[in-house]
Amino acid sequence: MASAVLTDSRSLREAKTQQTTGFWTSAFHRLRRNRIAMISALFLIALTVTAIVGPEISRYSYAQQDYTAITQQPSRAHLMGTDELGRDIMIRLIFGARISLTVGIVVQTVIMLIGVPLGLIAGYFGGRSDTIIMRTVDVLYAIPTLLFVIIIMTFLRGTFTGEPQGIWKWIADLDEKTGGLVGVYIGLGIIGWLTVCRLVRANTLSLKEREFVEAARALGASDRRIMFRHLLPNTIAPIVVAATLGIPLAILAEAGISFLGLGVIPPMPSWGLMISEAIPNMRAHPYMLIFPAMILSITVLAFNFLGDGLRDALDPWMKR
Repeated sequence: MASAVLTDSRSLREAKTQQTTGFWTSAFHRLRRNRIAMISALFLIALTVTAIVGPEISRYSYAQQDYTAITQQPSRAHLMGTDELGRDIMIRLIFGARISLTVGIVVQTVIMLIGVPLGLIAGYFGGRSDTIIMRTVDVLYAIPTLLFVIIIMTFLRGTFTGEPQGIWKWIADLDEKTGGLVGVYIGLGIIGWLTVCRLVRANTLSLKEREFVEAARALGASDRRIMFRHLLPNTIAPIVVAATLGIPLAILAEAGISFLGLGVIPPMPSWGLMISEAIPNMRAHPYMLIFPAMILSITVLAFNFLGDGLRDALDPWMKR
């Protein structure tokens, strides 16, 4: 009898705890139980801190050349060796992390600013708006992403070689400050919002007929308020997962473009550019290829593992 009462009281306390625990708090608790996702998150945090602080405290710069240490093997002075111009590979990798993380974050920001509002409009209003937006999505889906970005980069580089005027001059100055990445931001942003738009549209279609939306509409809420105060907060979880899984795709795309010589402008380093420069020396000096390829692979895997962990943690069915 006493044990039954104790069990009932314990179950009651657990039920109250579950009721008072918020959605994001319970999701974080589930994420903490995913060891691979947490290790990936810690690695990405460490990589970000290193990318911000490392170049400021290092005794080398990414463009500094040491002609007495050309193609030097990893040593105490140069932990990851030097390249064919005597530049320290480790500091170039750290500065390249700035480029890759910046590309991933900026591109995902552009994607969210385009894809989320269009997905809300298509799903909520339907009709002609939905038809126009989704047919545009279908057309853009038929264009290869890498080819589209290469076309944008080629067009911008050709425009910037002369003396651009007006807005083109402003874009050219911004491109110079970012090391030649404005075209990457524009190309990946324009072509990358399609999946987010479809995801938000599908969630909006399933939510707009729910009771809380009908109640808000009955109280006189405007369409804008319903979309951004009621529908969007209930779509945040899949948006977060999509952004986390989209960052490694942007990093890989930038690495591929830089590998082809259309990305960052040397001597600014990029992981893709470093891999491209290391290929001619692959047999004689394999470390020049191993380190950038390894850090690129580990970073992409970390984002994918974290995205998978977030997807499981933010899934309400996982609580069962």
